[in-house]
Amino acid sequence: MAYYDFLNIVLSPLFKLPVLLAVILMAFFISLIVIFVTKYTTDQALMKKLKEDMKGHQKQIKELKNEPAKAMEVQKKMMESNMKYMSHSMRPTLITFIPIILIFGWMSANFAFEGIQPQQEFQINALFEKNSAGNAELNAPDEIKITSEKIKKIENGKAVWTLKGSEGEHMLEIAYNGEKQQTSVLITNDKKYINPIKKTEGKIKTIQINYRKLIVLPIGFRDWLGWLGTYIWSSIIFTTILRKLMKVY
Repeated sequence: MAYYDFLNIVLSPLFKLPVLLAVILMAFFISLIVIFVTKYTTDQALMKKLKEDMKGHQKQIKELKNEPAKAMEVQKKMMESNMKYMSHSMRPTLITFIPIILIFGWMSANFAFEGIQPQQEFQINALFEKNSAGNAELNAPDEIKITSEKIKKIENGKAVWTLKGSEGEHMLEIAYNGEKQQTSVLITNDKKYINPIKKTEGKIKTIQINYRKLIVLPIGFRDWLGWLGTYIWSSIIFTTILRKLMKVY
């Protein structure tokens, strides 16, 4: 897609950096944009007042814990202030939403998995429609060696093959019951991969290349500290610091 090609050109210097540093830089860059847009598209005097009102209401509610009727009145005022604050916050959210989603898509396409190295074994699996039975066959070009059986029995609606091959982008084909579906795999020494999942409308429902998940910060929490987990905690830190430095409410 054109916008991904544009992002590839603009953000290509990140590929020369360690992935951890690249993700942290992206978190800083996006946080800075969001804070900048928030500061200059909202009435900061009003936002500050609404925040102070909410803090004041919270304090009052604690003081009125033995007077529930009065506490409810104050809570209602706090909710009104919160609704006003949220409505004013929507403008920067709407402005930044689409660009951030596009950048997130680019990051997912570049930082989610490890690339497949030349002659490194990897797996491809196919999911079939319900109650499928029999055998499925994997066909590959000469540059790819199928290290498992070429013809696999479908078990629990799934068939899995193991392969390895030389550098390059290769077309793989799965044949089942007269149907043939193709997908590509990229084998490279670079930090690159292509979309691992292909969905189809036939008896073969999904073909997936099992790239290994890229662990950006390997401290034991695999699901949290891939690119997204690393981005989230970095973004929280940067947003907190930038809000204070730029006095954004």
